[in-house]
Amino acid sequence: MATLPKKNNFEDFIKTLLPKDCLENEVLDALGYFKKVLLRKNEFLVSENEICIHFCFVENGILQHAIGVEGEERTTYLALKNTVTSSLNSFLNKVPSRKSIKAIVDSSLWVITLEDFNYLLQHNKAFHQFYFYLIEKQICLIDDYRIDLLTLTPEERYRKLLVNETKLLQEVPLHYLASFLGISTRHMSRIRKNIL
Repeated sequence: MATLPKKNNFEDFIKTLLPKDCLENEVLDALGYFKKVLLRKNEFLVSENEICIHFCFVENGILQHAIGVEGEERTTYLALKNTVTSSLNSFLNKVPSRKSIKAIVDSSLWVITLEDFNYLLQHNKAFHQFYFYLIEKQICLIDDYRIDLLTLTPEERYRKLLVNETKLLQEVPLHYLASFLGISTRHMSRIRKNIL
């Protein structure tokens, strides 16, 4: 079990999702169950059809969630710095992952095993509340994203990214963004040209 420094991005991230009255020592105790892992560019957190053994916080880097569709890689999600990620169904239920998660740049992560994760959920009030608020927030984001895919044009989705997700546009290579938006790289280039 790795011990994290008292002040770090993960601690700050957890606290943003918790009520102000949460005990500092419970947050610090929870952080002690995470260990640091470095993924080099193109290394996998999990490959499709393998069981995901970690839930993680992205301290630095970008992790691409992808699936194979008719021999083509499709990006379903991009986990940036100061976010948490996992192939959650695989992690929680010990079933093969339907997607792969790989680093598209060198990335540093804080990871936790399922055993420690479950221990914290049962015995650490701060971590339990953090996880509840995190899942609630993610469900809302996924719901918005699915509605956007059905109701907005690719150009409108790109414009929304310009307003709400400037970090994505600054940090993620064009072909990953295009895949995430469900359009070809060439179409994405045209949209960008029209907007600029």
